[in-house]
Amino acid sequence: MKITKNMYQEVLLKEIRKKIGQKSLNDEIANILNISYDAAHRRTSLKAKFSMDEALELAKYYQISLNQFITSDNQILAQKTSAVNETEDLQSFFRNNLNVFENLPLSEEMTIYYSAKDIPFFYTLSDTLLARFKIYVWMNLLNAKQVSSPFSQFSPPNFEFDTKELRKKYEEQNVVELWNEMTISSILQQISFYCDTRLLQKNEAKIILEELKELIEYIEQKTENNPKFHLYENELMHLSNDIFFHHPQQSLFAIPVNMFGYLLINDVKTCNETKNYFDHQIKNSKSMTTSGNRDRKIFFNKMYEKIEILTNSI
Repeated sequence: MKITKNMYQEVLLKEIRKKIGQKSLNDEIANILNISYDAAHRRTSLKAKFSMDEALELAKYYQISLNQFITSDNQILAQKTSAVNETEDLQSFFRNNLNVFENLPLSEEMTIYYSAKDIPFFYTLSDTLLARFKIYVWMNLLNAKQVSSPFSQFSPPNFEFDTKELRKKYEEQNVVELWNEMTISSILQQISFYCDTRLLQKNEAKIILEELKELIEYIEQKTENNPKFHLYENELMHLSNDIFFHHPQQSLFAIPVNMFGYLLINDVKTCNETKNYFDHQIKNSKSMTTSGNRDRKIFFNKMYEKIEILTNSI
């Protein structure tokens, strides 16, 4: 059914009712908009119109997508995460990611799909040299002024609580990750580059590579032992670092625009198309979770071999 202008308020109220359950609609709107009960009643009974500011405030508070109010199938609204230009901005980046989890209906019905062009950043949220090196590389790519400083002098702010909580949230979910041989190549190329430029010392590089090997070993064990984790090898399609949070009631599609920036889309049609796209990729992938030990060992041994080759060349 096509929504007309006269139906906008009615549709918004219907969505709010879904969110609040048995609570009083008038009380909720009066409290959020800081208006009287009578003024709220006039709006809920459609005798008075919401102002644009009021409608946006309600949609923001209840996390209601405004895409359903757009009449064109070729237009959607997207939210952009805050820009990260300095290491101090990382605090807000990690906090924003936590907010994504907190605003979604996390349950056994939630599945996170990750198209892993690089090793998913959730795994490098830890108190390790590898984690600090990844942040160093990200910040250098975002801010060329930092490239001249050696890694040994790089000390990001302490946001251990947010990163631990963020990784914990990710690890608790049903997760589907798509990898290929190139997934590990990015971090290996970065280590090689910064060694060649003398910004990363050889002893530091060897520690990072050892921690990287331990991380891959952890993911291999997780593939074998964690029933909520499913890893697929996709040799046919270009992976993109897209993250898709799928839930029957409310989904979210996160498209990377740089190392720390995402466009967040909760449009129902777009999310359904994204789910179909991931399903199609999975059909053309090999499951490392259900494959036999031989296929799984071949897949992970390729990564261990690449790590060893670089370690020996440093």
